[in-house]
Amino acid sequence: MLFLVTPDCAVDLWLMSDSDLWFVVSQFISGTFGIFILCQGLRVLEGLAASGLRSVRFALEVPGLHSITANDFSSKAAALIARNAQYNGVGHLLQASCRDASMLMYEMRKKKDRYDVIDLDPYGSPVTFLDAAVQSVSEGGLLCITCTDMAVMAGNSGETCYSKYGSISIKAKYCHEMALRIILHSLDQRAAVYQRYIQPLLSVSVDFYIRVFVRVFTGQATVKNSASVKYSAATGPPVGPECQHCGHRHQLGGPIWAEPIHDLRFVQKVLSAVSGNPSRFGTSKRIEGVLSMVTEELEDVPLYYTIDNLSSTLHCNTPPLLQFRSALLHAGHRVSMSHACKNAIKTDAPPAAIWDIMRCWEKTNPVKREKLSPTSPAFKILSCEPSFEACFRVREDANPQSRKRHLTRFQENPQAFWGPKARAKAGGGISMNLQDKRKKCQNKRKGQITDSSQLKNFPCKKFKKVQVYQSCLIYCDALFMCLGHKVHIR
Repeated sequence: MLFLVTPDCAVDLWLMSDSDLWFVVSQFISGTFGIFILCQGLRVLEGLAASGLRSVRFALEVPGLHSITANDFSSKAAALIARNAQYNGVGHLLQASCRDASMLMYEMRKKKDRYDVIDLDPYGSPVTFLDAAVQSVSEGGLLCITCTDMAVMAGNSGETCYSKYGSISIKAKYCHEMALRIILHSLDQRAAVYQRYIQPLLSVSVDFYIRVFVRVFTGQATVKNSASVKYSAATGPPVGPECQHCGHRHQLGGPIWAEPIHDLRFVQKVLSAVSGNPSRFGTSKRIEGVLSMVTEELEDVPLYYTIDNLSSTLHCNTPPLLQFRSALLHAGHRVSMSHACKNAIKTDAPPAAIWDIMRCWEKTNPVKREKLSPTSPAFKILSCEPSFEACFRVREDANPQSRKRHLTRFQENPQAFWGPKARAKAGGGISMNLQDKRKKCQNKRKGQITDSSQLKNFPCKKFKKVQVYQSCLIYCDALFMCLGHKVHIR
């Protein structure tokens, strides 16, 4: 389907389905990028440009750019980029390129050739491009990295996450912030190889992806600080084989970026720029809501709790958000919310204080102790008495300003089945509709054979005949490993 999109004044001629999804996402991503460019005469590279819509918007909406290179490995995409540039009247500023993105960046590693801004937004993981990106960005230049492989980064496949990013992800409620810290750690690790380091400006988890904006600098002393302050191996907290609160084993994840993931002074400036000119971007309300939450987050507290998960562990009713936040404030702890999760709680309170507050809440909302298993976390936690009496009286400062002002903090999905669509085919076009694919794969794991005695009658997929010289038919080596099957050779 051919369509025309006019986000502000850009027009896109890209042929694809589900255009509304990519239009809305492009508005948010391009808008947040555009307000970051405060200098003049910058050289920009969009390494995986597809239709070039974002690059066209950069050319139209960001003043004072020197040049924009919109690159894509597909020759069809590169031709469409050139058409879009001419159609929107930015051909003098935007150059279409048909290259391998990594090779293009590797060729621009010399200091005089480096790009000031590099934007990488692949379908899936960006890891194959990060090594080239940290080398080809200028001193103090900006890297804009998007990751959409959230199943891997959010803990569904920890070993795959380790092979790609050098960190093990954990399937937990705080997985989206952990994903941000994983990609920042991976960027920092790759930059350190070349005596460079990163400075995160903004790291956000929105919709179905994460996006980080970091500046890259060179400095051997700062690179050494990435490991620890004293230039020696870092040490961790002494923990036993089991959790002292629930009695279950610890999960090991990481390593992750432990420093702040935002530059709050910078975010405040961006927020002021958006609030001062709300009509400039089509998604200014959402940008203002997300950035306002970012400014309210605790800088020095990695990860977060979720109230529903704490309640689920104890099998009790969930305390209201403001009451739980008030209890932490009454106990003398700092607390904030997180832009990455609706019911998240970021706090400097130790786990013991968190569970003490939950024990106090359970006393007023009791669970049936006789139904708890003696080996369950709930039984172990509730067996101890709280060390203090929590106060759940709602405090005025428990309600953050972004919530009081009813800002658009967590946008509702604009349509059913919102999220990343099927990957494009190599020859162009869109692969099978995602809903059709889901119907095709329904119940494929039901009715599996678990009795080993029935496996002999189950057809083995490894019985594949291959043709060899002299017109002989033999079976693959897997045949001789599948004992118990009846073999018929023709």
